[in-house]
Amino acid sequence: MKSEKEKMLAGELYDPLDQQLSEDRLRTRLLLKELNDTREDQPEERTRILQQLIPNAGDGLWLQPPFYCDYGYNLAIGERVFFNFNCVVLDVMQVTIGSRTLFGPNVQLYTATHPMNPVERASGLEYAKPITIGEDVWIGGSVVVCPGVSIGDRAVIGAGSVVTKDIPAGVFAAGNPCRVIRQLNAPA
Repeated sequence: MKSEKEKMLAGELYDPLDQQLSEDRLRTRLLLKELNDTREDQPEERTRILQQLIPNAGDGLWLQPPFYCDYGYNLAIGERVFFNFNCVVLDVMQVTIGSRTLFGPNVQLYTATHPMNPVERASGLEYAKPITIGEDVWIGGSVVVCPGVSIGDRAVIGAGSVVTKDIPAGVFAAGNPCRVIRQLNAPA
């Protein structure tokens, strides 16, 4: 029989109030409180906390507090990734972020979702879909990335967009819902 955590990571309906998951979220909330309370002149302390909070992060992660996530261990982050102020990552399932990707303030990445059927939704069960963001991506301020979305390498997502579908590599996309506006020039 699968644990609720195994169901969660498999994208199946699971109980978010499960004891193990509740304990994992509590651990994360305590680390987030420590991180968000650090001062700008405490970079070593931030690094120490981030290594515990997000063990699968590459070198040079720059995360500007406040920052919020559900678990931290479901984040796989490349090198030299930057999160500006007040970003939220609901990492119920895997969130993969490529190297040198930039997030503006107030960006929200949601893997968590709920059943459309009201009877299932009333049961309190939920599920998740992974998010994948490529390398060298720039996601503007206040963008929302919905469950199950992939964003290709070198894409730029305009501020305030709601990304509900996959975005290919090398494009500028914006809007609600987010759509491709134009192709970007290839890197030299």
